[in-house]
Amino acid sequence: MTSRYTTSKALLEALQEADVSFIFSNLGSDHPAIIEALAEAEKEGIDFPKIITCPHEMVALSAAHGYAQVSGKPQAVLVHVECGTQNLGAAIHNAWKGRVPVLIFAGTSPYTQEGELRGSRNEFIHWIQDVPDQPGIVRGYMKYTHEIRTGKNVKQIVHRALQIAQSSPKGPVYLTSAREVLEEEVEKVEIHPEQWRPIAARALAPQEIDPLVKDLLAANNPLIVTSYIGKNKQAVKELVQFCEKLAIPVLESVPNYMNFPSDHPLHCGYQWNTSTQNDLIEKADFIMVIDSDVPWIPVNNKPSPNCTIYYIDEDPLKEGMTLWYIPSKRFFAADAETALRQLNEVIKNADIDSLQVNERRKQIEKYHKAQREEWKKAEQFFDDIITPEYLTACIREVCDENTIIVNEGISNFQTLYTHLQMTKPGSIFGSGGGGLGWNGGAAIGAKLADPSKTVISLTGDGSYLFSVPSSVHWISQKYDAPFLTVIYNNRGWKSPKLSTLAVHPNGIANETNQFFVDFTPHADLSKIAEAAGGAYARKIENPHELKEALNEAIKTVKSGRSAVLDVYLPAISQENQMREEKNHSTV
Repeated sequence: MTSRYTTSKALLEALQEADVSFIFSNLGSDHPAIIEALAEAEKEGIDFPKIITCPHEMVALSAAHGYAQVSGKPQAVLVHVECGTQNLGAAIHNAWKGRVPVLIFAGTSPYTQEGELRGSRNEFIHWIQDVPDQPGIVRGYMKYTHEIRTGKNVKQIVHRALQIAQSSPKGPVYLTSAREVLEEEVEKVEIHPEQWRPIAARALAPQEIDPLVKDLLAANNPLIVTSYIGKNKQAVKELVQFCEKLAIPVLESVPNYMNFPSDHPLHCGYQWNTSTQNDLIEKADFIMVIDSDVPWIPVNNKPSPNCTIYYIDEDPLKEGMTLWYIPSKRFFAADAETALRQLNEVIKNADIDSLQVNERRKQIEKYHKAQREEWKKAEQFFDDIITPEYLTACIREVCDENTIIVNEGISNFQTLYTHLQMTKPGSIFGSGGGGLGWNGGAAIGAKLADPSKTVISLTGDGSYLFSVPSSVHWISQKYDAPFLTVIYNNRGWKSPKLSTLAVHPNGIANETNQFFVDFTPHADLSKIAEAAGGAYARKIENPHELKEALNEAIKTVKSGRSAVLDVYLPAISQENQMREEKNHSTV
């Protein structure tokens, strides 16, 4: 049989040229030409990106997301027409809000129906899946959408899409094409990938630097707030140098990465849905926000009216958020590493009040030490219950410099960052969005991106169920991507309960302890992974078993088999009763 050079083959070649390693795919009736091209490549020994078969699209995109975070390289996701696009669901939101580059390709229903072209409609589903605006499903979450209409320029379109995806602020892109186009025979096009690189990093305007530094040096209580500067390891290095020079404390607000070493004496903690005023923010007379969407929540926690604020971010206007403002003296659209390099160069020879800096350093170090002592107290061991703080401290003990943490703790989000106390850039990742279920696929992606790492996924029981664990652990086993999952199981959705109490602290829901979030009857969650992917599965209710179980699970993962520990925390349905008993015993 004579080989045909088709749009599909050119598409796959373009992905290979762009250094895409994997296509996380959920195939359908729109992909025969792609399947044929892949089969031919396998037969002929042609190098194309490896197909990772994903029985659910949410897992596919989450895996590509996690891979890109660890490796810095965008991957491809292949889904089936509008139904597969719909099934990407919350993962699209996460990639968009998390600023993660990924290329999504979906077919469309054929546009001929009487055999006029190869690929014409021949299944009833082609009429059912024909919708008027398929890209409209995701357009609000994409940096770029485009329909491939011919194979003659498919390579240019793919490289352009990836160039856009990787240019700051990074994000997902979405391409579509019909079966007839994918089957089209075309002449081969040669592309030079180096001509399609992402745009260069943006810097601070030179004339803006001196006023910023002048305000900074005049401040008595400066503060840095960041959330995702750690997506770039070199930016962390520049931030540490900047802060050490001037003794500036760092606060991580809703972090998605390791942004500043937790053991550094200038690190002053984490905040999430903080319901009280942070004393460092309140006291600050100068705040530089670098790479943060939510540096504080103004209704409960904000700077004083006299504080001078500067805002540095790759997307400082947050045009994708309809309501957003942080009143600042100046906003800068700049790359964090580049901006900090500029500032470090300027302050290197600045006239600095060394007495003031040294005194501030002493005060911050004292604050840091006292804060860590409080954190240590919270990690107390109890004979009868496993607290999130104790569990996290135990996980910290089994981590080493070769560990990657995937964090989707949600109601325990701040607890995880606080008690893991990560110190190495690239050692912890969050989704960057609010779409639950990212954790499982992200762990697979992280492991595929760096097989030398031990990957630990931390999730609540709700997020675990959202992650489609049956699909996750089937993929993990099939593609030799073992990881440890620890479920912080409080047998319900705690976050809606916390949200209700924040608005109605003395309401009827609190009085009756009825929040409609209880997971009764309780599922044996770890057994899902055991059945679907042969994972080591264990439920932990006794605190005395916890450390032994963690060590056994880590040993299992390092031997090549995934593990799931379903750890029972105090149930959310029992929290009111436990609080009353505690108050009674105190009296």
